[in-house]
Amino acid sequence: MADLRNQRNIAAHVLDVGVHRIWMDPESAGDIANAITRQDIRELISDGVIKAKPVKGVSRGRARKLDIKRAYGHRKGHGSRKGAKGARNPKKRQWIKKIRALRRRLHEMKADEMLDKSTYNRMYRKAKGGVYRNVAHMEAHIESFEQRGD
Repeated sequence: MADLRNQRNIAAHVLDVGVHRIWMDPESAGDIANAITRQDIRELISDGVIKAKPVKGVSRGRARKLDIKRAYGHRKGHGSRKGAKGARNPKKRQWIKKIRALRRRLHEMKADEMLDKSTYNRMYRKAKGGVYRNVAHMEAHIESFEQRGD
């Protein structure tokens, strides 16, 4: 078979791909060998004798499979973890999640007139001070507070 390196290089430039992505029809090797100009190569490309191979990608199939398992909670044991205890779910993120939930509930209760302004302010400050573990704890505290009649 003739040396078609030059034609391969020209085709790579014309198609704007790497030389390893150029496919040449082995049965038309003679025609390709006679093509010495860019115009000749363009004609062979339009005839389908020379083509660019598709890009090879890395399959995400295995990764998707693992992601599904991790969604169930599998493959998350001690041996799979790196970093300190707080690295995967930092204390600050936990606090942000909790305080936003508490404040959202306080706003709802104030809008529904379940809390007057002074009680709302007191509960807001207590939430900020870290008195409540979660929304249920805060609501239980408010219920007991209302029953006492303070």
